[in-house]
Amino acid sequence: MQIQDLPFPDPGVPDARSGPRFLWWLFRNQLSGQLKSLAWGLLHFASVASLPFCVGVAVQAAVDRSGGRLALAGGLLALACAGNAIGETFLHRAAITNWITAAARVQQLLARKAATLGSALTRRVAAGEVVAVSTGDVEKIGWFVEALSRFTAAAVTIVLVCVGLVVYEPDLGVVVAVGLPVLAVAVLPLLPRATRRADTQREKAGRATELASDTVAGLRVLRGIGGEELFLDRYRRASQEVRHAAVRSARMWSLIAAVQVLLPGLLLITVVWYGVRLAREGRIGVGELVTVYSSVMVLTYPLRHFEEIAMAYSFSRPSAKRAARVLSLARATDTGGSRAAETPAGDLYDPATGLLAPAGRFTAVVCGDPDAAGRLAERLGGHAADKGTSALLGGVPLDELPLDSARRAVLVQDKDPVLLSGTLRELLDVPASGAVAPRDALEAAQCGDVLAALVQGSLGADDPMDARITERGRSLSGGQRQRLALARSLVTDPEVLVLDEPTSAVDSHTEARIAQGVRALRTRRTTVVFTSSPLLLDRAEHVVFLHDGTVAAAGGHRELLRTEPRYRAVVTRETEDEAALAGVPDTAGAPREDGVLHRLDGLEELREIEETA
Repeated sequence: MQIQDLPFPDPGVPDARSGPRFLWWLFRNQLSGQLKSLAWGLLHFASVASLPFCVGVAVQAAVDRSGGRLALAGGLLALACAGNAIGETFLHRAAITNWITAAARVQQLLARKAATLGSALTRRVAAGEVVAVSTGDVEKIGWFVEALSRFTAAAVTIVLVCVGLVVYEPDLGVVVAVGLPVLAVAVLPLLPRATRRADTQREKAGRATELASDTVAGLRVLRGIGGEELFLDRYRRASQEVRHAAVRSARMWSLIAAVQVLLPGLLLITVVWYGVRLAREGRIGVGELVTVYSSVMVLTYPLRHFEEIAMAYSFSRPSAKRAARVLSLARATDTGGSRAAETPAGDLYDPATGLLAPAGRFTAVVCGDPDAAGRLAERLGGHAADKGTSALLGGVPLDELPLDSARRAVLVQDKDPVLLSGTLRELLDVPASGAVAPRDALEAAQCGDVLAALVQGSLGADDPMDARITERGRSLSGGQRQRLALARSLVTDPEVLVLDEPTSAVDSHTEARIAQGVRALRTRRTTVVFTSSPLLLDRAEHVVFLHDGTVAAAGGHRELLRTEPRYRAVVTRETEDEAALAGVPDTAGAPREDGVLHRLDGLEELREIEETA
């Protein structure tokens, strides 16, 4: 796999049982790239390791005044330098390719998991952790996968050089062969502590990232209530904790690096001292001494890769653990489904609650528990967070359909939709039937003032469709974001559209116009709106009231206001005293409905104003 071939057609099914298993799965899926990197690494390290031998032959040839051997040494030296240059160039190329492709594979897996789980992802994993996994953790995982093949090449080279030195000069070769493995494993006792400190640093950094993400997301609200400084102080404390943890971790790695410098130096002193004694006794030549000395000097280079692989693993293991935890999350139902792909049509029915949304009608659902409403909306879309009875569309269980088919049939817009950064044209460029034009959807969602604000805030954007939206639409108000998200949902024109509190952040006049626009645009299409707004309920063709998880009443909005006290309490937000007053009999023996009639009169007045406008 080359970088230009990214993204992967299929990133595969990861082994997410643990962090190490996930790292091993990544390595196996890049076996060809790892073997290529290993081959170039062997060429590079072997060329570097052969330089001392060439220098030793040249020195000995000069001592012996042998021109032929000096020329041979020069040729071998040139060949080793060429191999070093070629090997290092292509090793770097192969290593970077392995790094980037591994990181890209992990990012594709995370994106696929986010698309599969939908809004259920952030209910199971904090948003800050998802951000940390998809940014910093991805790089650390790629680092380890890339460093593994270079470490293997370095280890093989050290073994070969040790064997070669023992054969070339047994007396000094044995010293080097015994000393180098000691150098390689000398830092192992320090690694557990260094790993624990690195884990602590990663955890504190993850919490700080999550806190920063939450603070930025709620900055507008925090400023409104004067809590900005409070949350900034919390982030400063979290940031200081990360700094202290990073310093403690760096101290440990500095100690490991110092050991990696000190011990090779001691080995070098030992080799020189013992080699000089052997040379003075005439047991070895000057060229042999230079060869062994230079070999020890050069071997400190591949030895550094032992430290690097230890650091890469200690940093990537917690990152891989977090990635595996996200990737191990699964939907309550199989994404493949047990039925053939189809787009059913008909009434939408939920057996668990008894909710029935007739086909082609505008149905409003009133539920006193917002969390229960959100869970029901997910179930109606065929991708519930928990296992349970499946919703039926035209008698077909949505959970038995492939995920793509279920989402084509039913689109669910939750109460906190996300706007992606880019132009408005890109925002509305979604899979759609083509029956609803973007401008019609924007008009139905009452986005006129939003378009004007976007044009004013975008330089050189004469056409509102070319106006840019900032990340998550942070430059817009809550009501403006809601209306743009609603327009995006209307453009898709699904068979069934489920909206969870789509107008909770807009004023009453705009809300009434949105209700009229959505109903007109969705004519002969099934629309289900979870709301307690009287303005939306009064525009609905069918209203369903849920109480304690089941359908308690159904009918028209005004009818339910008069006949269902629990419905009236949820919709009008009346207090117990008001409810008692509404139930007091008048002189004719009929219940008083002054409060309800007053609200109905106000609603009728608002409707007349909107129709006149």
